[in-house]
Amino acid sequence: MKMQIKEFAELTGVSVRTLHYYDEIGLLNPSEVDAQNGYRFYDEKSLERMRVILFYRELDFSLKTIAEILSSPEYDKQQALSRQRKLLLSKKERLEQLIAAIDSVEKGEDFMKTNNDYEALKNQYAEEVKQRWGNTDAYKESQKRNTDFSKSAALLDAVFEEFAELNRSGILPNDEPAKVQVEKLQQCITDNFYTCTNEILAGLGQMYVVDERFKTNIDKHGEGTAEFVSACIKSYCE
Repeated sequence: MKMQIKEFAELTGVSVRTLHYYDEIGLLNPSEVDAQNGYRFYDEKSLERMRVILFYRELDFSLKTIAEILSSPEYDKQQALSRQRKLLLSKKERLEQLIAAIDSVEKGEDFMKTNNDYEALKNQYAEEVKQRWGNTDAYKESQKRNTDFSKSAALLDAVFEEFAELNRSGILPNDEPAKVQVEKLQQCITDNFYTCTNEILAGLGQMYVVDERFKTNIDKHGEGTAEFVSACIKSYCE
């Protein structure tokens, strides 16, 4: 199997720009580079290595940590691939549950609770990596990044607390203060996590009530906060 970089990017779901960067830092080099035109090609071994990289990215490890793991004599490729398959199957099951729950809400039916071991499995694998490679500088760096993520999560949590206060004060989802708060939520997500388009925001609004994990986390600010946030987002995006 021999693929040009664009084909490989489409197959793996990683951008061409990301593949160029992985090559630059030595994390994933092309199997072949045409000396005349500079075209990059990837093969089955490249695909296998990319699968492992994606597995460790799923566990939230930095690229530097992943590079150290893959270059370690203790690294077990087959174990990593086997675990990735198990984790992806668990994630697939969870996504199917969430889709079914959203479909139920759209039909006006009671949403079913989602329940599977994806997060527990992810945390288990991450802890095992920590125990084996936790003393490396790269791992310590990735932990610092996770600390930064925690700070961002705290900012998001503060936004939900403000939603709870609006709900307690009797503000309705289509009132101006609610719309302003939704804009604040959207900006918080964009500034700290990823670009939150209106389409993504609308999906999150549904997720906040159909995913029991999200609902419980938001409702810690007050019973009914998740449903209020969801209704505010729906009104804002209509």
